[in-house]
Amino acid sequence: MTQTLVDPDTLARFYINGAWVTPASDRCFPVLNPATEAQIGEVILADTADVDAAVAAAREAFETFSMTPKSERLALLERFFEICRRREEDLARAMSLEMGAPMTLARDEQAASGIGHLEAFIAALRDQEERADLGNGDTLLREPIGVCGLIAPWNWPINQIALKVVPALATGCTCVLKPSEHTPLSAVIYAEIIHEAGYPAGVFNLIQGDGAGAGAALSGHGDVDMISFTGSIRAGAAITKTAADTVKRVTLELGGKSPNLVFADCDLETRVAASVRECMANSGQSCDAPTRLLVERSVYDRVLDLARETAEAITLGDPSEEGDHLGPLFDKLQYDRVQGWIETGLEEGARLLTGGPGKPEGFETGWYARPTVFADVHNDMAIAREEIFGPVLVIIPFDDEADGIRIANDTPYGLAAFVQTGDPARAERVARRLKAGAVHVNGAAVNYGSPFGGYKQSGNGREGGVWGLEDYQELKTLHLP
Repeated sequence: MTQTLVDPDTLARFYINGAWVTPASDRCFPVLNPATEAQIGEVILADTADVDAAVAAAREAFETFSMTPKSERLALLERFFEICRRREEDLARAMSLEMGAPMTLARDEQAASGIGHLEAFIAALRDQEERADLGNGDTLLREPIGVCGLIAPWNWPINQIALKVVPALATGCTCVLKPSEHTPLSAVIYAEIIHEAGYPAGVFNLIQGDGAGAGAALSGHGDVDMISFTGSIRAGAAITKTAADTVKRVTLELGGKSPNLVFADCDLETRVAASVRECMANSGQSCDAPTRLLVERSVYDRVLDLARETAEAITLGDPSEEGDHLGPLFDKLQYDRVQGWIETGLEEGARLLTGGPGKPEGFETGWYARPTVFADVHNDMAIAREEIFGPVLVIIPFDDEADGIRIANDTPYGLAAFVQTGDPARAERVARRLKAGAVHVNGAAVNYGSPFGGYKQSGNGREGGVWGLEDYQELKTLHLP
């Protein structure tokens, strides 16, 4: 299957200055199928020389690409969009294979998100004024910031790559992309799409590598003007420190422990079932997943029954097949982490409603975890405060609206929050008090073109739409006589 997606020789190369080149490094990294544990490919982990070569190509290309008129950049993006649509199935199959997303999810959400973001960025760029009259006699110019280092995660590979690469290309920046070493197949296909779209050599460059090597070299590089990173708080803090010596712009989309407030006046059967499924989607490997279910005490027992029934109805299966089942966790490392958190929950005295440690019956091969729900959790427990990144839901009771808001905001994170209520006035009132970058009411999803990002330790900056473009631009005021 891998052979039809990405040629093994291409997978072992980097895309630098418009060509697939042999890396300077010879450090190999096996790419595994998380459902079968079989090796499906091998990448080379970039060293400093590889990073230097990619940055040098981007720096040279910036001199001309930064001066490209918006009309030409829009034409390139339109061509990019058409090729993305044609190769959507290849992107979906790659992500299913490399990170375990079931095909329906991989196609309808994972691959589709890359196309949706691209279309929204085209609209945002078309509407944005790159030269504007300030009304005081001065002129405002929006210009590309420069060479951008883009570090993307494994859990939503193309979603996050698109949110970084597209605004860089749209604004006239050049870039070096380092995807997760665990999910290189989809990134290679993305590079092939960009090449076919006709971008000039050096505008987009792709290297493979790990955080300690390529990521650190990229974030500390003197010729990189901006770093955009998605991942853990620990890695985000390290990147920020490394980037500080060159005072480059850093945008971060980090973790979350998103609260989901369930009020007694909502449609309990519908909203609780949907909340549990959303927590478990993508095998719980989403930074904004609603992993803390905060429940008004008067309906607490009923919600526990509904949550258990919903979780127990969730099935697991082969990610190469269509359906609404869950696939495996992406790697043994993540499986072990999730198992450790489940054991921690038991040790802390949380009540296990369903699931628990170990692999589900019939899934001895692959990194499958059991959909797990804990009840009677207190917000000071580790499982209520730390991002587990697996199919694990914790349920916490609250007394009234003020108590629910207090518990919801008692977290170092602030990426997303969720509210389930039948009262529109309450929804607005509560949303205003929640410290999160997005608040989802009664299952409403974010739309392409809206800003995505968080408060507090969930990061800084916003991805998507015109706000995503602005992160890649400098402002210049022009003072004319």
